Amino acid sequence: MVPVPLYQVKAEFFRVLGHPVRIRVLELLCEGPMSVRDLLADVGIEASSLSQQLAVLRRHGIVRAHREGSSVVYELAGPDVLDLMRAARRILTELAVGQRALLDDLREAP
Repeated sequence: MVPVPLYQVKAEFFRVLGHPVRIRVLELLCEGPMSVRDLLADVGIEASSLSQQLAVLRRHGIVRAHREGSSVVYELAGPDVLDLMRAARRILTELAVGQRALLDDLREAP
């Protein structure tokens, strides 16, 4: 069996993250564990669609689930996921600041 190159494994990991609903779920879970009911209320999609997206995240080890009574509660699989989400926010903030500076320069140009 030929080993899969690390860059391909990383690409697959980021592909898993490349869905708006999954990102929104991760943002919500950054605040702490949440029940499926609460996630549904905040994400605003059909239960079956949310279930599919949660299954993808769970299958790839990004979130984990446990039962609390009759509810299923999801949480981030570990602190590295939280760090990744924070890093993405920092990177996007820096990009936005750079774009704003460019926009300001363009507005000031003759």
